[in-house]
Amino acid sequence: MLVRLPSAAAYALQVEKEHRWLPRLAPLLPLPVPVPLAMGAPVDEYPWHWSVYRWIEGETATLERIASLPQFAAGLAQFLVALQRVDPAGGPAPGQHNFFRGGPLSVYDGETRQAIAALDGKIDTGAASAVWEVALAATWHGAPVWFHGDVSWGNLLVRQGALSAVIDFGTSGVGDPSCDLAIAWTLFEGKSREVFRAGLQADEATWARGRGWTLWKALITVAGHIDINPVEVEKSRRVIDEVLADHLRADRRGGHRHSA
Repeated sequence: MLVRLPSAAAYALQVEKEHRWLPRLAPLLPLPVPVPLAMGAPVDEYPWHWSVYRWIEGETATLERIASLPQFAAGLAQFLVALQRVDPAGGPAPGQHNFFRGGPLSVYDGETRQAIAALDGKIDTGAASAVWEVALAATWHGAPVWFHGDVSWGNLLVRQGALSAVIDFGTSGVGDPSCDLAIAWTLFEGKSREVFRAGLQADEATWARGRGWTLWKALITVAGHIDINPVEVEKSRRVIDEVLADHLRADRRGGHRHSA
């Protein structure tokens, strides 16, 4: 078993959501996901609800543990497509419970522009602004679907080199699934990125919004940790470079003429 204790009130909002929806999602998905066994009640010493989950075997999906990155990308895309096909009726819309994942990128417009300004002279701010503007313009017009909200290598498990489970649905909800694309630039590259996109059948507008979500997170990480955590800053700088390069390739193809 696994006990999860929210570290702040913002995360405590996710507990009841997971207890309500994960038992419904689990049987409809091709890989194991956390299944809550019990919910703990607040007490004087700990003010929020908390959870007990069934343990899922597997190791965190680091590059060293993944046997084939393209196969891993294909498996993850298959999982996300299955998640998007689950009936969204009654599902949680973007909001405080998931920091507005799955909502419009404009929620983070001010924060993103502030980070770009703060990093003037440290990154290509012109290119970063262009990526952000294209992402904002690629408005989501589709029907809301289920999304995970934090598809990162730390929330993916592997066994014998293959994707074996997806964990931590705290930021999940129903809305625009482009927030689930960030791993295309934080883990995948080249062939694996192409396989991931093809598996999702992501159009140019969805891909542009995915770049936007990825850029936002990387920018605020660099701006917020530049004098504190050089390791995280360097990781996020590499992500920014990947996003900007991918945007440039799309620009050369004329991909930014498309819209959702």
